[in-house]
Amino acid sequence: MDLKGKVAVITGAASGIGRATALRFAREGAAGIVVADLNAEGLKPVANETGGLAVTCDVSKESDIQRLVREAEARYGSIDVYFSNAGIVARGGLDTPDEVWERHWKIHVMAHVWAARAVVENMVAHGGGYFVLTASAAGLLNIVESAPYGVTKHGTVAFAEWLAIAYGRRGVHVSCLCPQAVLTGMYKGEGSAGVDGALTAEQVADEIVKVMAQETFLILPHPQVLDYMRAKTSNYDRWIGGMQKIFLRQQPQSLG
Repeated sequence: MDLKGKVAVITGAASGIGRATALRFAREGAAGIVVADLNAEGLKPVANETGGLAVTCDVSKESDIQRLVREAEARYGSIDVYFSNAGIVARGGLDTPDEVWERHWKIHVMAHVWAARAVVENMVAHGGGYFVLTASAAGLLNIVESAPYGVTKHGTVAFAEWLAIAYGRRGVHVSCLCPQAVLTGMYKGEGSAGVDGALTAEQVADEIVKVMAQETFLILPHPQVLDYMRAKTSNYDRWIGGMQKIFLRQQPQSLG
Protein backbone atom coordinates (compact mmCIF):
# COMPACT_ATOMS: atom_id res chain seq x y z
CA MET A 1 0.00 0.00 0.00
CA ASP A 2 1.11 3.51 -0.82
CA LEU A 3 0.32 5.57 2.29
CA LYS A 4 0.09 8.85 0.42
CA GLY A 5 -3.42 10.25 0.77
CA LYS A 6 -4.53 7.50 3.16
CA VAL A 7 -6.26 7.81 6.55
CA ALA A 8 -4.68 5.81 9.38
CA VAL A 9 -5.67 5.03 12.97
CA ILE A 10 -2.86 4.02 15.34
CA THR A 11 -3.35 2.79 18.91
CA GLY A 12 -0.64 2.90 21.56
CA ALA A 13 0.56 6.02 19.77
CA ALA A 14 1.72 8.22 22.64
CA SER A 15 5.17 6.62 22.64
CA GLY A 16 7.31 3.85 21.26
CA ILE A 17 6.42 2.04 18.04
CA GLY A 18 3.02 3.73 17.77
CA ARG A 19 4.47 7.23 17.98
CA ALA A 20 7.33 6.46 15.57
CA THR A 21 4.90 4.93 13.07
CA ALA A 22 2.54 7.91 13.24
CA LEU A 23 5.42 10.25 12.45
CA ARG A 24 6.60 8.00 9.62
CA PHE A 25 3.10 7.73 8.13
CA ALA A 26 2.94 11.54 8.16
CA ARG A 27 6.23 11.72 6.25
CA GLU A 28 4.81 9.23 3.75
CA GLY A 29 2.03 11.71 3.00
CA ALA A 30 -0.94 10.23 4.87
CA ALA A 31 -3.97 12.49 4.50
CA GLY A 32 -5.17 11.93 8.04
CA ILE A 33 -3.67 10.34 11.13
CA VAL A 34 -5.65 9.48 14.27
CA VAL A 35 -3.50 8.66 17.28
CA ALA A 36 -5.00 6.87 20.27
CA ASP A 37 -3.69 5.99 23.72
CA LEU A 38 -4.62 6.02 27.40
CA ASN A 39 -1.91 8.65 27.86
CA ALA A 40 -3.79 11.78 26.81
CA GLU A 41 -0.88 14.12 27.55
CA GLY A 42 1.51 11.99 25.55
CA LEU A 43 -0.80 12.07 22.55
CA LYS A 44 -0.85 15.84 22.22
CA PRO A 45 2.67 16.32 20.81
CA VAL A 46 2.20 13.37 18.44
CA ALA A 47 -1.03 14.84 17.08
CA ASN A 48 0.66 18.23 16.75
CA GLU A 49 3.64 16.80 14.88
CA THR A 50 1.46 14.80 12.49
CA GLY A 51 -1.32 17.36 12.11
CA GLY A 52 -3.68 14.62 13.19
CA LEU A 53 -6.41 13.89 15.70
CA ALA A 54 -5.72 12.68 19.25
CA VAL A 55 -8.30 10.38 20.88
CA THR A 56 -7.91 9.11 24.43
CA CYS A 57 -8.76 5.42 24.29
CA ASP A 58 -8.59 2.33 26.50
CA VAL A 59 -8.40 -0.54 24.01
CA SER A 60 -9.38 -3.02 26.72
CA LYS A 61 -12.93 -1.66 26.28
CA GLU A 62 -14.86 -2.32 23.07
CA SER A 63 -16.90 0.83 23.61
CA ASP A 64 -13.73 2.94 23.56
CA ILE A 65 -12.60 1.36 20.29
CA GLN A 66 -16.02 1.97 18.75
CA ARG A 67 -15.83 5.62 19.86
CA LEU A 68 -12.31 5.91 18.42
CA VAL A 69 -13.52 4.67 15.04
CA ARG A 70 -16.54 7.01 15.09
CA GLU A 71 -14.35 10.02 15.83
CA ALA A 72 -11.87 9.06 13.13
CA GLU A 73 -14.64 8.66 10.55
CA ALA A 74 -16.30 11.90 11.63
CA ARG A 75 -13.03 13.79 11.04
CA TYR A 76 -11.65 12.06 7.96
CA GLY A 77 -14.32 9.79 6.48
CA SER A 78 -13.38 6.18 5.75
CA ILE A 79 -10.37 4.54 7.43
CA ASP A 80 -7.76 3.06 5.09
CA VAL A 81 -5.28 1.73 7.68
CA TYR A 82 -5.88 0.51 11.23
CA PHE A 83 -2.71 -0.20 13.23
CA SER A 84 -3.78 -2.13 16.33
CA ASN A 85 -0.60 -1.62 18.29
CA ALA A 86 -1.28 -1.04 22.00
CA GLY A 87 0.30 -3.56 24.34
CA ILE A 88 1.35 -4.27 27.91
CA VAL A 89 3.69 -6.68 29.67
CA ALA A 90 3.92 -8.03 33.21
CA ARG A 91 6.34 -10.65 34.45
CA GLY A 92 4.99 -13.81 36.01
CA GLY A 93 3.94 -17.41 35.61
CA LEU A 94 1.28 -19.53 37.27
CA ASP A 95 1.18 -17.15 40.23
CA THR A 96 0.14 -14.20 38.06
CA PRO A 97 -3.24 -12.87 39.27
CA ASP A 98 -6.26 -13.55 37.07
CA GLU A 99 -6.87 -9.84 36.58
CA VAL A 100 -3.42 -9.50 34.96
CA TRP A 101 -4.16 -12.43 32.64
CA GLU A 102 -7.51 -10.86 31.79
CA ARG A 103 -6.00 -7.48 30.94
CA HIS A 104 -3.39 -9.11 28.69
CA TRP A 105 -6.17 -11.07 26.99
CA LYS A 106 -8.29 -7.99 26.37
CA ILE A 107 -5.43 -5.83 25.07
CA HIS A 108 -3.54 -8.44 23.04
CA VAL A 109 -6.48 -10.38 21.60
CA MET A 110 -9.90 -8.83 22.07
CA ALA A 111 -8.76 -5.29 21.21
CA HIS A 112 -7.80 -6.59 17.75
CA VAL A 113 -11.11 -8.44 17.42
CA TRP A 114 -13.10 -5.36 18.46
CA ALA A 115 -11.15 -3.11 16.09
CA ALA A 116 -11.64 -5.52 13.19
CA ARG A 117 -15.38 -5.63 13.92
CA ALA A 118 -15.46 -1.85 13.76
CA VAL A 119 -13.47 -1.27 10.57
CA VAL A 120 -12.97 -4.30 8.34
CA GLU A 121 -16.38 -4.54 6.69
CA ASN A 122 -16.26 -0.80 5.98
CA MET A 123 -12.84 -1.30 4.38
CA VAL A 124 -14.35 -3.97 2.14
CA ALA A 125 -17.25 -1.67 1.24
CA HIS A 126 -14.84 1.11 0.27
CA GLY A 127 -12.70 -1.12 -1.92
CA GLY A 128 -10.07 -2.31 0.53
CA GLY A 129 -7.79 -1.33 3.37
CA TYR A 130 -4.96 -2.45 5.60
CA PHE A 131 -5.10 -3.91 9.12
CA VAL A 132 -1.81 -4.20 11.01
CA LEU A 133 -1.51 -5.97 14.38
CA THR A 134 1.43 -5.74 16.76
CA ALA A 135 2.30 -9.14 18.17
CA SER A 136 5.91 -9.91 19.08
CA ALA A 137 8.56 -12.48 18.36
CA ALA A 138 7.06 -13.99 21.52
CA GLY A 139 3.92 -14.66 19.50
CA LEU A 140 5.88 -16.89 17.13
CA LEU A 141 8.36 -18.27 19.64
CA ASN A 142 7.65 -17.57 23.33
CA ILE A 143 9.10 -15.66 26.27
CA VAL A 144 10.31 -17.05 29.59
CA GLU A 145 9.66 -13.94 31.69
CA SER A 146 5.89 -13.69 31.25
CA ALA A 147 3.34 -16.42 30.70
CA PRO A 148 0.46 -13.96 30.09
CA TYR A 149 2.46 -12.06 27.49
CA GLY A 150 3.65 -15.11 25.56
CA VAL A 151 0.26 -16.80 25.58
CA THR A 152 -1.76 -13.77 24.50
CA LYS A 153 0.75 -12.71 21.85
CA HIS A 154 0.31 -16.17 20.33
CA GLY A 155 -3.37 -15.23 20.25
CA THR A 156 -2.51 -12.03 18.39
CA VAL A 157 -0.71 -14.00 15.69
CA ALA A 158 -3.54 -16.51 15.41
CA PHE A 159 -6.15 -13.79 15.00
CA ALA A 160 -3.99 -12.00 12.43
CA GLU A 161 -3.75 -15.25 10.47
CA TRP A 162 -7.51 -15.76 10.62
CA LEU A 163 -8.18 -12.19 9.53
CA ALA A 164 -5.86 -12.59 6.55
CA ILE A 165 -7.53 -15.87 5.63
CA ALA A 166 -11.06 -14.47 5.92
CA TYR A 167 -10.55 -11.03 4.35
CA GLY A 168 -7.38 -11.20 2.26
CA ARG A 169 -9.34 -11.93 -0.92
CA ARG A 170 -11.90 -9.27 -0.11
CA GLY A 171 -9.41 -6.43 -0.42
CA VAL A 172 -8.14 -6.14 3.15
CA HIS A 173 -4.40 -6.63 3.53
CA VAL A 174 -3.25 -7.91 6.92
CA SER A 175 0.23 -7.76 8.42
CA CYS A 176 1.47 -8.96 11.80
CA LEU A 177 4.40 -7.16 13.42
CA CYS A 178 6.69 -9.55 15.36
CA PRO A 179 9.81 -7.75 16.61
CA GLN A 180 12.22 -8.84 19.29
CA ALA A 181 13.60 -6.20 21.65
CA VAL A 182 12.71 -2.60 20.77
CA LEU A 183 13.96 0.42 22.71
CA THR A 184 10.62 1.56 24.15
CA GLY A 185 9.20 2.03 27.63
CA MET A 186 8.30 -1.67 27.72
CA TYR A 187 11.92 -2.75 27.20
CA LYS A 188 14.38 -2.32 30.05
CA GLY A 189 17.33 -4.16 28.57
CA GLU A 190 16.61 -7.25 30.67
CA GLY A 191 15.28 -9.57 27.98
CA SER A 192 15.97 -13.25 27.48
CA ALA A 193 19.60 -14.27 27.28
CA GLY A 194 19.11 -15.23 23.63
CA VAL A 195 17.62 -11.90 22.46
CA ASP A 196 19.54 -10.19 19.67
CA GLY A 197 20.27 -6.46 19.59
CA ALA A 198 17.45 -4.05 20.34
CA LEU A 199 16.23 -1.72 17.59
CA THR A 200 14.87 1.78 17.85
CA ALA A 201 11.16 2.40 17.36
CA GLU A 202 12.07 4.41 14.26
CA GLN A 203 13.80 1.39 12.73
CA VAL A 204 10.68 -0.68 13.37
CA ALA A 205 8.50 2.00 11.76
CA ASP A 206 10.73 1.92 8.69
CA GLU A 207 10.19 -1.83 8.41
CA ILE A 208 6.42 -1.46 8.83
CA VAL A 209 6.22 0.97 5.91
CA LYS A 210 8.50 -1.25 3.80
CA VAL A 211 6.39 -4.37 4.37
CA MET A 212 3.11 -2.51 3.85
CA ALA A 213 4.40 -1.47 0.44
CA GLN A 214 5.04 -5.15 -0.33
CA GLU A 215 1.72 -6.23 1.24
CA THR A 216 3.16 -9.34 2.89
CA PHE A 217 1.98 -10.89 6.15
CA LEU A 218 4.90 -10.97 8.59
CA ILE A 219 6.73 -7.80 9.58
CA LEU A 220 10.07 -8.93 11.02
CA PRO A 221 12.36 -6.03 11.98
CA HIS A 222 14.64 -8.77 13.35
CA PRO A 223 14.71 -11.11 10.30
CA GLN A 224 16.48 -13.85 12.28
CA VAL A 225 13.17 -14.52 14.05
CA LEU A 226 12.05 -16.49 11.01
CA ASP A 227 15.11 -18.74 11.34
CA TYR A 228 14.32 -19.27 15.03
CA MET A 229 10.75 -20.17 14.12
CA ARG A 230 11.95 -22.69 11.55
CA ALA A 231 14.30 -24.22 14.11
CA LYS A 232 11.45 -24.42 16.63
CA THR A 233 9.11 -26.27 14.28
CA SER A 234 11.82 -28.57 12.91
CA ASN A 235 12.60 -29.98 16.36
CA TYR A 236 10.15 -28.88 19.05
CA ASP A 237 11.75 -30.91 21.86
CA ARG A 238 15.20 -29.44 21.21
CA TRP A 239 13.71 -25.94 21.13
CA ILE A 240 11.86 -26.48 24.43
CA GLY A 241 15.07 -27.80 25.99
CA GLY A 242 16.90 -24.64 24.98
CA MET A 243 14.14 -22.44 26.38
CA GLN A 244 14.24 -24.43 29.64
CA LYS A 245 17.93 -23.57 29.99
CA ILE A 246 17.17 -19.86 29.50
CA PHE A 247 14.34 -20.07 32.04
CA LEU A 248 16.59 -21.72 34.66
CA ARG A 249 19.34 -19.13 34.15
CA GLN A 250 16.85 -16.39 35.00
CA GLN A 251 15.64 -17.92 38.26
CA PRO A 252 17.01 -16.57 41.58
CA GLN A 253 19.95 -18.63 42.79
CA SER A 254 19.25 -20.90 45.76
CA LEU A 255 20.84 -19.82 49.04
CA GLY A 256 20.75 -23.40 50.42
